[in-house]
Amino acid sequence: MSQPFQTPIEYLKGVGLARAEVLKKELQIFTFDDLLKHFPYKYIDRTRYYKIRDIQPDMPHVQVVARLLSKEIVGEKHTKRLVAKAKDDTGIIELVWFQGIKWVEKTLMPGKAYILFGKPGFFNGSPQMAHPEMDLWGSANQQQRGALTLQPAYSSTKKLEQFTLDSKGLQKLIAGLLDQYAREIQENLPAYLLNRFKLIGRANAYRNIHFPNDAAQLNEATHRLKFEELFFLQLKLLKNKLSNNAKFKGNVFGTVGPYFNDFYHSKLPFPLTGAQKRVLKEIRTDTQRGVQMNRLLQGDVGSGKTVVALMSMLIAIDNGFQTCIMAPTEILANQHFQTISSLVGDGFVEIALLTGSVPAKKRRVIHEKLEDGSLKILVGTHALIEDKVQYQNLGLVVIDEQHRFGVEQRAKLWRKNVVPPHVLVMTATPIPRTLAMTLYGDLDVSVIDELPAGRKPIETLHYYENQRLRMFGFMKQEIAKGRQVYVVYPLINESEKLDLKNLMDGIEIMSREFPLPQFRISVVHGKMAAADKEFEMQRFIKGETQIMVATTVIEVGVNVPNASVMIIENAERFGLSQLHQLRGRVGRGAEQSYCILMTGPKLSNDGRIRINTMVKTNNGFEIAEIDMQLRGPGNIEGTQQSGVLDLKVANLATDQELLVLVRKCAEAILEKDPQLAHPENQLLNQNFQSKNEGLSWDKIS
Repeated sequence: MSQPFQTPIEYLKGVGLARAEVLKKELQIFTFDDLLKHFPYKYIDRTRYYKIRDIQPDMPHVQVVARLLSKEIVGEKHTKRLVAKAKDDTGIIELVWFQGIKWVEKTLMPGKAYILFGKPGFFNGSPQMAHPEMDLWGSANQQQRGALTLQPAYSSTKKLEQFTLDSKGLQKLIAGLLDQYAREIQENLPAYLLNRFKLIGRANAYRNIHFPNDAAQLNEATHRLKFEELFFLQLKLLKNKLSNNAKFKGNVFGTVGPYFNDFYHSKLPFPLTGAQKRVLKEIRTDTQRGVQMNRLLQGDVGSGKTVVALMSMLIAIDNGFQTCIMAPTEILANQHFQTISSLVGDGFVEIALLTGSVPAKKRRVIHEKLEDGSLKILVGTHALIEDKVQYQNLGLVVIDEQHRFGVEQRAKLWRKNVVPPHVLVMTATPIPRTLAMTLYGDLDVSVIDELPAGRKPIETLHYYENQRLRMFGFMKQEIAKGRQVYVVYPLINESEKLDLKNLMDGIEIMSREFPLPQFRISVVHGKMAAADKEFEMQRFIKGETQIMVATTVIEVGVNVPNASVMIIENAERFGLSQLHQLRGRVGRGAEQSYCILMTGPKLSNDGRIRINTMVKTNNGFEIAEIDMQLRGPGNIEGTQQSGVLDLKVANLATDQELLVLVRKCAEAILEKDPQLAHPENQLLNQNFQSKNEGLSWDKIS
């Protein structure tokens, strides 16, 4: 944006120091540009006029043409108010003001016709309107707004309203800003893009998003600004990817040797799916190019991501490098360690586990083996990034559920080797394509979209509270077959605010319904000590207990092939993504598995959509798309990276087609002109540089 728009907001006519302070504090509006980008959150149709007799108390707002009959200040001190009456050919409406009484009273002219606009109410059965907006019928004010059939509504706060900066006050400031500086709004897209995509000019877009004459103008303006916002975001991500490729050289994994081949031919317990083979080929290609790999591996729960990660690590080891896999929790790190150890067997490759629970003596041995290069695979939590953990030659880093780590935490792993290691990021949280293109737009994306052979889809059922006995009966049937059951609750202890089944009540109910010695129950929740949690987990894993009552601490990292039933209490209280993760704890063996969603009788609309979605599909990507529609893109499992989704106009949930379009457009431009040096791209380069001043994207992987 041009220079005038960087001006501090206090210098705008009508603002001043006091109003500037409240704008900064309440709305983070510091400059003219910030105010320009404080877009309306809705538009009120001002084309319709109501008769007074047609006014209903539940209407959000009405517009009436009526002649002012009288005005009168009534009451004293704290009860003082201005009361006026206006009449049309169908009835009389009372108008009331509690603030600015003297000023309003001077401006009112009985006998004149006014346009009245505001929220209606009723007092003693008669229509009333408090603090209406008023324009003289046929006045310059009305004519100026006459074409403005869509009235912008701006978000405000109580504090702002004390400074007369309600929606109307903000509208006046923005109108003044545009009147004075609209001609200074500079174009930032080249003519060839404007023509190709039929986009209106930037200055017009800002005028028309604030003050559209009609719906067509508003749509044109919104489309133009969404295009611009998404285009520069994708350009930033793609340029960053090119820059990383140029800046960060990568170790070349030139051979596939005995570790990989022995494992593939002698130890792999099942044939790889076509999707696993495809992803391994993509990783193999990446690691041969001499450029640091940054690849996101998406795969549903149970799709075989860990095997792909292990085989990638074996390629690194074949080429003389060490590897590590970092997980966000001890439970998940333990799970990876046990899975990899059981897959490779004893004596095949040196592997160790490093978490906060590992004793100091064992840690020292791990540190020594890392430094002398004999330890080839290190599995752990954020303990892997501690300064004292030094590798001899780290070649590949696998980061699981990476959205749970901060950018700086991940970057510390980069610094563990002179040549930055290749990075493979894994997630079992399916991410909608559009969100992946934005959150991870500077990574290459691989998807495992097949389940291993022999896996049966999990059958999902919805039971209401009055079907609890039926649910108990089903549990007993499955346990009688030798199977095990998870029962998950949202809370540990009772909450006064939320009427939820809780874990402690659940244990009591389960103990009564499933008594000793015939049945045995494990209990796991986040408030337990790590050793107690592990003890209870192991009892369940070994089959010593048939039922595990738990909170969502078991969402990731628990692999018990014999568990065939997942019961989720108060399922309507969970997000779709979490429900899908929990369901993924079963269905890991060859037997048919089930997920039972228990809910109360009354479901909100969103709750019903979530439950129906779970019953209808096992496809994590389909579920993620619906989740994004319900919750918005910034909330999905905390995946938002700071600054990446700071979108003012565009919405990833509803603007998916546009995002795909602008991504392809940005890719095509950078393919022909990676430095944006061609004359026709000078404008793009200039705006790209100004948008990215002060941002460091080179450490986001």
